[in-house]
Amino acid sequence: MAGALRPRWGQPLTGIISFIVFFLVAWLTWYIFSDPRGPVGWHPYPFVLYLAMMILVGLWQHMFLGDWPFANMSQPLRGIVETIVNLVGVWFVIYVIFYGLFGLGFNFLSQTNLNELAAAGKAILPDGKAMTLEAMVKAHFAESAVVCYVLIGFFSYPIVTILFAKWPIRPSDLKQPAAGLAEAGWATMLTLFFYVALIVPFFGMLYGAVLGKSFGFNTAPWWKAIAGIPHVHWTFGWWEWSIIVLFMLPNVWRMKPLTVMKMSQPLKGLLALAGTFVVGYVMALICVAIAPSWLPHETIEQLKAAKPNDAELIRFLWYHAAEIAGFTLIPFLIWHHYFDDICPMADKDSWGAFWFRTVGVLVFTVINYVCYHYVNFGYWGLGVHHMEHLAEGFIHGESLIWNFWWIIPLLWNEWFFHKWPFYVHEHH
Repeated sequence: MAGALRPRWGQPLTGIISFIVFFLVAWLTWYIFSDPRGPVGWHPYPFVLYLAMMILVGLWQHMFLGDWPFANMSQPLRGIVETIVNLVGVWFVIYVIFYGLFGLGFNFLSQTNLNELAAAGKAILPDGKAMTLEAMVKAHFAESAVVCYVLIGFFSYPIVTILFAKWPIRPSDLKQPAAGLAEAGWATMLTLFFYVALIVPFFGMLYGAVLGKSFGFNTAPWWKAIAGIPHVHWTFGWWEWSIIVLFMLPNVWRMKPLTVMKMSQPLKGLLALAGTFVVGYVMALICVAIAPSWLPHETIEQLKAAKPNDAELIRFLWYHAAEIAGFTLIPFLIWHHYFDDICPMADKDSWGAFWFRTVGVLVFTVINYVCYHYVNFGYWGLGVHHMEHLAEGFIHGESLIWNFWWIIPLLWNEWFFHKWPFYVHEHH
């Protein structure tokens, strides 16, 4: 009888081998699909839309549906089948749900609709000129709007499982797929709530003020009074850090401090949610405050010259905060899943182990950041042409794309392939 999983080659060798394999798989697939020097060259759009949706659909498959109905298939067949289902699901969500169904009422969520309006000369700019199809495709407005939905969803979907322990769906005797669909419906309501509050006002400004007049949107993002800018990258900065804090909870902190909170749901979840937002916002503020201390002087000056009152610099710093958060992804995910929370303490759940892994993740985050920007892996490794010069390389802010792509082989192996072939079952 198959028992618990154990690392095939012990630790830390299993973790090291896994890390090398995931990096090489991510690098190879990046070259094939995204690298401008590669055969496809989808950089950055629509590549970023597809990869973002892959992770979100994968989360639905694994976290909500429990890999139903493939959970009992043998490996690697199960992983292959779930990957194929994921890709079909990604196509369905983008082209049927967003571009098709949501596009019936909201053009800003359908790139197909926007392209058709531009091709017909009906996409009108404030000066009365028609926006060309080429300009509309290059602007990828709807693709960006869908990516923003995914960004919100990276947090709002998993909080039901991580912070609320699947309340109010569990405890119950619901079987799959009913339980997963119920959880997905509940989480989607939360996602739409956050999306309308934190994303839609930006697109209201874009379509209502920048591109013309509109009575259908709020054209003044409410957070301008807080952040000093109306750009949606303010949301990106602190929301991405909230995502990191959320996933650090099970992956690095082994659910501390929730394990010491003696209260029932949903109160525990609500308090944890508030705490996650506070820590996420504080981390983003710290990044915004300290990033100029190491950014190239030329970068800062170029951003200051772009718009008055340092609006472009502030926008960049909030987005760069999100980028910095992205560099934590591989360190904390692989440490938990493939190094088995390794630490010098005998008790992996102790507060000493908690702080050891926390500090360790931050150290590896810095190393990751330095390798991408200052060793310039983004240029020679990924082919991002504007990163040839250091000062220019920071401005375009594309490291987040690579960091999310890099975690896909790891997540797919952990979610769909159940760590095959790096881990084996103990037999009794």
